[in-house]
Amino acid sequence: MTDALSPSPSPSPSPSPSQAVELLLAGNRRFVGGTPQHPNQDAARRAQTAPGQRPFAVLFGCSDSRLAAEIIFDRGLGDLFVVRTAGHVAGPEVLGSIEYGVSVLDCPLVVVLGHDSCGAVAAARAAVTDGVAATGYVRDVIERVTPSILAARAAGLTHDDDIIAEHIRHSVGLLMDRSRELAERVAAGRTAVVGLSYRLTDGRARLVTAHGLPAEATTPSPDA
Repeated sequence: MTDALSPSPSPSPSPSPSQAVELLLAGNRRFVGGTPQHPNQDAARRAQTAPGQRPFAVLFGCSDSRLAAEIIFDRGLGDLFVVRTAGHVAGPEVLGSIEYGVSVLDCPLVVVLGHDSCGAVAAARAAVTDGVAATGYVRDVIERVTPSILAARAAGLTHDDDIIAEHIRHSVGLLMDRSRELAERVAAGRTAVVGLSYRLTDGRARLVTAHGLPAEATTPSPDA
């Protein structure tokens, strides 16, 4: 029996890291514009992906219920290998899942997806500013976000969007620092790691930071 997490036997080549980014952003533009195509969401795709998967991107995002990856990027079954935690905090299980996506499934792209009005970031800001401490395992999430809050404060950042962007950059840097597998694939040009910030009101995802993309593809998207 084929493992449900095994790569697809399909011989079709994976997109390049730059092409994978454009696939995501093109889908997001369709979502924002109200013209989604809902690709790869039919019975034929279900049958095609049943023997195995070959996603083109690992999507590491916040668990927020308003951040459903296949919806906001207009993708379907077998397109995205999704890993989500509150505040996109990364522990061993997250790192292992991402490494699985790039080393076993051969994904050419890893995305860290943050968003405005993030509850985990807001809680970490309150903990730093007012000493408001959470209980249980929520405290562990807040403690993992706190270094981003401290870095933003040291840089004089006060606007929510800037603090969110700092947290996204911190998460991307952590993945690159802690995963030798990922860093080596980026250095070899086989994988790119990008950070995107999602705006809840208009649904737009903008580029915050990138590793492993050509210079012309790394200019952050303007705010709309």
